[in-house]
Amino acid sequence: MPPENCPVSVTPARDIPTRGSAWGLEPSGLYLLDVAGPNPLDAIPFMAADLDRVEQELRTSATAADPYLTEIASHLIAAGGKRVRPGFCLAAAATAMSDDQPSTHAAVLGATAVELVHLGSLYHDDVMDEAVVRRQVDSVNARWDNLKAILAGDFLLARASELAASLGVEVAALLAATIGRLCEGQVLELNHSFDLTRSEDQYLRAINGKTASLLGSSCRIGGIVAGLDGEQTDALTAFGTSYGMAFQLVDDVLDLVATEADLGKPAGHDLEEGVYTLPVIVALASGHGEDLRALLGGPLDTASRDKAIDIVRDSDGIPTTIERARTFAASANDSLDALPDSPGVRGLRAAAAYLLAQVELAAA
Repeated sequence: MPPENCPVSVTPARDIPTRGSAWGLEPSGLYLLDVAGPNPLDAIPFMAADLDRVEQELRTSATAADPYLTEIASHLIAAGGKRVRPGFCLAAAATAMSDDQPSTHAAVLGATAVELVHLGSLYHDDVMDEAVVRRQVDSVNARWDNLKAILAGDFLLARASELAASLGVEVAALLAATIGRLCEGQVLELNHSFDLTRSEDQYLRAINGKTASLLGSSCRIGGIVAGLDGEQTDALTAFGTSYGMAFQLVDDVLDLVATEADLGKPAGHDLEEGVYTLPVIVALASGHGEDLRALLGGPLDTASRDKAIDIVRDSDGIPTTIERARTFAASANDSLDALPDSPGVRGLRAAAAYLLAQVELAAA
């Protein structure tokens, strides 16, 4: 994917309806949410410099005694990324600060640990999905092979666990539990592959595990290393979890409206993998359901995939998903009411406001 500080415009893969159409989605406006525009966390004065410190720790953590393993483990770090999770960890820790100052070393290590978990999960995801592209470079499994990708992913998770252990028992236990939640969410999704009866509740539980849990834990670790009390740490966890739900909902819309160049992975990939996300679930329950069922439930060729996407776009699936995202984004912002004003709170509010503004732009 392109770096988050590099504005881009979207070139739709096919003719996508825009404002005044059936669902009023402007893909370029929605895509800004994912990768473009100024980083809203830059409202925190030292955020850019602190994220540079995280980059250095990531490179250090991916270094093994064997240069070959180092090359594989460092592959996606060098490819870049939005660094949303470490940014949230740093911002959460900054809620304990009454003035502008750099993050503590503990906060940087916590931010590094959550990003290593994210990276390790991507290595494993690409093996399961048989992906060939990640962040506009070859996926690890495509460049090397599945076995090496799995082992390198395990190595990154081990490094994350080392860092978490250095921050204390509570952080170590939380990160271990979060890795478990990621696995549970992924299994829930796999269990409903090509399932035409998948419900909205089953979908929401899966994305809570595979996406929202790590964002929630990123914020919680920031609160723990900053020494915040339980109520404030719980509020930060709720913020990250709600933000993560909204983020995944929007990402699932993007999979249906953006191009491969925009996404850094093939458009419509979820449909091809039999992962029926909320827009598809809503479409299946609508008047378009019969036509969609005739296509789904098994592997898709390119023509069938494109036809299925067109059917989903003509249904209420996109606007319904945007409405769910709007609700979660607003909930994330409300969670911060339990915290006093600080650079961190201002940064997190800016992120929530940016998310909500982009959701509203998409729905306009």
